[in-house]
Amino acid sequence: MGGCFCIPGEPSLSWGPGKETPSKDPTISSEFISSSESKEKCFLPQNMTPDLTLSFSVKSRSRRCVNGPLQEAARKRLWALENEDQEVRALFKDLSARLVGIQSQKAQFLITFKTMEEIWKFSTYLNLGYVSACLEHLLFDHKYWLNCRLVEDTEIQVSVDDKHLEAIYLGLLIQEGHFFCRAMCSVAQPAEKEGEYLTLCRNELISVKIAEGDPEWEGVSLVTGQRGLVPVSAVEPLPLPFHQWFLKNYPGICGLSRKKDWTGSYQIGRGKCKAWKEYEREEKDELNFRQGESIEIIGFVIPGLQWFIGKSTLSGEVGFVPTRNIDPDSYSPMSKNSAFFSEEERCSLGVLGSDRKAECADFLHTLAQTDITSIYRLSGFESIQNLPNDLSASQPEVFKDTQPGGAWEEHQAVGSRQSSSSEDSSLEEELLSAASDTYHLPEPDDLDDPELLMDLNTCQEEEEAENFTPILAFLDHKGYADHFKSLYDFSFSFLTSSFYSYSEEDELVAYLEASRKWAKRSHMTWAHARLCFLLGRLSVRKVKLSQARVYFEEAIHILNGAFEDLSLAAALYINLAAIYLRQRLRHKGSALLEKAGVLLACLPDRESSAKSELDVVAYVLRQGIVSGSCPLEARACFLATRLLLSLGRHDEVLPFAERLQLLSGHAPASDAAATILSFLYDKKYLPHLAVASVRQRGTQSTQGMALPIWHVHLVLQNASKLLGIPSPSWGEVSALACPALRQALAACEEQADWSTQRALCLILSKVYLQHRSPDGAIHYLSQALMLSQLLSEQEAFESSLCLAWAYLLASQAKKALDVLEPLLYSLKEKESVTQKGVVHNLLGLALQGEGRVNKAAKSYLRALNRAQEAGDVRNQAVTLANLGHLTLKSWTQQPARDYLLQAVQLYSKLQASMETDMELVQVLLWLAQVQVYGRHLTSGRFCYEMALLFGLRHRHLKSQLQVTKSLCHFYSSVSPNPEACITYHEHWLTLAQQLRDREMEGRLLESLGQLYRNLNTARSLRRSLTCIKESLRIFIDLGEKDKAAEAWLGAGRLHYLMQEDELVELYLQAAIQKALKSEEPSLALKLYEEAGDVFFNGTRHRHRAVEYYRAGAVPLARRMKAVRTELRIFNKLTELQISLEGYEKALEFATLAARLSTIAESQGGLILRQGVLSSGPTHLPPAEGCP
Repeated sequence: MGGCFCIPGEPSLSWGPGKETPSKDPTISSEFISSSESKEKCFLPQNMTPDLTLSFSVKSRSRRCVNGPLQEAARKRLWALENEDQEVRALFKDLSARLVGIQSQKAQFLITFKTMEEIWKFSTYLNLGYVSACLEHLLFDHKYWLNCRLVEDTEIQVSVDDKHLEAIYLGLLIQEGHFFCRAMCSVAQPAEKEGEYLTLCRNELISVKIAEGDPEWEGVSLVTGQRGLVPVSAVEPLPLPFHQWFLKNYPGICGLSRKKDWTGSYQIGRGKCKAWKEYEREEKDELNFRQGESIEIIGFVIPGLQWFIGKSTLSGEVGFVPTRNIDPDSYSPMSKNSAFFSEEERCSLGVLGSDRKAECADFLHTLAQTDITSIYRLSGFESIQNLPNDLSASQPEVFKDTQPGGAWEEHQAVGSRQSSSSEDSSLEEELLSAASDTYHLPEPDDLDDPELLMDLNTCQEEEEAENFTPILAFLDHKGYADHFKSLYDFSFSFLTSSFYSYSEEDELVAYLEASRKWAKRSHMTWAHARLCFLLGRLSVRKVKLSQARVYFEEAIHILNGAFEDLSLAAALYINLAAIYLRQRLRHKGSALLEKAGVLLACLPDRESSAKSELDVVAYVLRQGIVSGSCPLEARACFLATRLLLSLGRHDEVLPFAERLQLLSGHAPASDAAATILSFLYDKKYLPHLAVASVRQRGTQSTQGMALPIWHVHLVLQNASKLLGIPSPSWGEVSALACPALRQALAACEEQADWSTQRALCLILSKVYLQHRSPDGAIHYLSQALMLSQLLSEQEAFESSLCLAWAYLLASQAKKALDVLEPLLYSLKEKESVTQKGVVHNLLGLALQGEGRVNKAAKSYLRALNRAQEAGDVRNQAVTLANLGHLTLKSWTQQPARDYLLQAVQLYSKLQASMETDMELVQVLLWLAQVQVYGRHLTSGRFCYEMALLFGLRHRHLKSQLQVTKSLCHFYSSVSPNPEACITYHEHWLTLAQQLRDREMEGRLLESLGQLYRNLNTARSLRRSLTCIKESLRIFIDLGEKDKAAEAWLGAGRLHYLMQEDELVELYLQAAIQKALKSEEPSLALKLYEEAGDVFFNGTRHRHRAVEYYRAGAVPLARRMKAVRTELRIFNKLTELQISLEGYEKALEFATLAARLSTIAESQGGLILRQGVLSSGPTHLPPAEGCP
């Protein structure tokens, strides 16, 4: 059972797909099975830990080895998450696992499971590759996602111990106490205990209920339904959790696996085959044939089914053919086993998104919109504009889930699948099913020229033959005709399109019943059969299952094995089989169930005709499990997925779609299943899995990087859920969406969809600009410009402005001028005042970037004139602000102040919005600089604080960050105020935490620790220690050994100041040990000296400084030949010994210092000190400072 979690397609069990080697199958008696064997089976070993280790490695696809830098980056990221693991816990919760711990050094996670459902779902996600994709979301930042080649070349490989995972699974099965097993051998009842034990055949499926410690378990056969005791050692649990789940939630009968019936290669077959053994039919629907006869396969042959539909090439007859009588190597196997028998079937799963193509394209065009053709750009504004807003803010409208429509509509009636013991137990479900089958009764004017149109008012007066002639003539066509499609379709549209003028359904039933009688009298076989079928379907609608069964059986009897209308035969067999399953008619149904399964599974493009088909699909799936036929199981999962989707029962689809994806294994079949999974994960609000399924589809697609537009829409929505992308008006997009956007761009290139291509290029350029990567933006904007030239002049103008703006952000003013100057020339003959103003403003920015101040000022003034001419207050404010910034950089304070004040006044007249308020923040920052330069400190502080208020108002983190930095500088250097400085540093720290910038958070905690220490109160020292220890934890998480060592020393210094002497040495030694391990002698030397300074500059235990100076710092300084440092340390040792009255030692150190001063050519003051020491301790001058 070691392969129960391996990728499908790699048979690991003896009963799996493929030919079996001949083996003896002895029948044994349960009395001879020892209980000792049973104890070795199914139980979790006592020494086995319930925790599973999940390891990962970041690998390069091209080099086929570990990508060292990325592996280290991922490990560091994981290290940072060890102490704050909420994000990791949330991820593994989505993956149905429970996080126990993180081992970043080993690149491992420890996870565990509490239920079988958890381990089932996790193993599914693991095999589908979603765990790897989700770890990419966790471990890599925007720099990775923006690097197209790196993303394509990188994969995260995850690994687990399969045997351990299997053992945990078995332990959870035992814990639940009820599960399904397979008989490993035949078991006969002992004569003396007849009736107590189950008689089992090899490979028979059994539902068992365990009794811990007993050698026998209570079992129920899924073949016979009989109960009895089962020897534990004679059975093995089904190794796949999906099979356990399915058999528990979709209970029912199944047949036995007859390996002798199938000796082929377990591949789906088609074409023609040869009979290697003659067959004399037992039922009229079966085909007679002779040995060696060629038989044409109608539809397909699927391994695991006992029959297929064949046509004799000699007689032309059609019927069921037993698979055991044909040579399986004589037919044409499908090149790839697939659950889809036609392109139409594969595409049927894609309709969920295709009907939203127009809506999704509109969404992309909306997201790509820009106001650059009408709104002036502010110099330097990208520092605030292109950065994310408050991560906790509400979701933007553009990223909110749009209201589903069409096939995406969520149907709320979801029925449970619980077993029942009688026909009455299914009545409630049938009534609910019938209630949802309502249909309208159209008037003749509403009908769309049907082949048959009956007014029942004219037929109710008397039952004359001529009243039934139209319907009988219509239905008595031999074989299939296109106009019969409405008889067999899911919606039962034949009744609503062909009959009218009846008030109750009973009138229609009476008419059809009378028609049936006339057809029977007239020996009109086909009309008779079709009328029985219609009456049977109407009986099912009324939950009259026994009556429906009679009609269906009569129709099959009438047809007498005729298959000219294959759709009718399939509908009859499948509907009757569904009733047999509901009514548990085992004695009548076994042969028909097998044949119904063949008609259901083996015919391509067959439409569903009833909701009860799901019971037959479940039967086919059970047969696939029994026989170990992956092709049959995949086909059944496809049929279940398609049927449940058509019923709107989306909550029930997911397990079948996931299993289908696992069994598909290759594109395009896997693409179709992945499409469904993306849709379902999105509906279940599992954003990690939704994005991962799209990502996996892109990497496995046979069409290169092609991706449907609606998938991009789905990724954009779910990426916003993961990362909290804010405000729609800013059009912000997560970098996580870049791979999907690029794949969609490739798809549009194949389809020559220029408009959507351009929109995608603009969105991609926005992502790169948001993350300050203008070079990437320039690449996509250049493409957008070329596409725009094929579309329209206006779009070309817009794309040119976007490209020029990107060049400006990339500090490539010359290239921006090359784009803008031709634009300005092209506008000479036009009257567009605003467009001319926009170009003049951008020209001003470009000229300013080139250092051509006068020309820039003239261009700004022209832009100002155009804005005034158009009466556009906002554009006037932007131009005045740009003029103010230009003069500010030229150090002309008064004009800068005047321009900026005018800009602020104009902004105050505008209606408040995030865009204008963020521009005002930037203007206020410039104005504050002007005021500070002019020593108008109160006005400057007011401007800073006003700017911060606007940032707080809109919860815009990065604008607050910019202003807070300036305020911290203001209160620390310009107008010192320790309390205010601490207040704004605390706010800065909060912003860093919200932005999840751990490096910034660590530096700020370090600074706050210093600020609190400078206050030198008991409370401030305690707060300082807290900050230093927090920074220490972060530096350790980030792997910054130097900073961590300094933080250890800082904590030791604070413990000394707080007179907690027992902890001082602990922290100082930890700091030095960290420094020594870093293999940077300069750091260790610095920390040895600073550790000694803690005692040297203090008032307690000053003698302890000698150890750090003499034993630690001096040897390192000599090894590094740091003469000045060694000289400084000996000076300190000299002064320390004098204060401790150790004059001999002081003289020794002073002598050494004198020798070093000679080397350093600075001996004057030290020789003087030596002379004073020689004359005695009295009149000793104070110690000089360190050189």
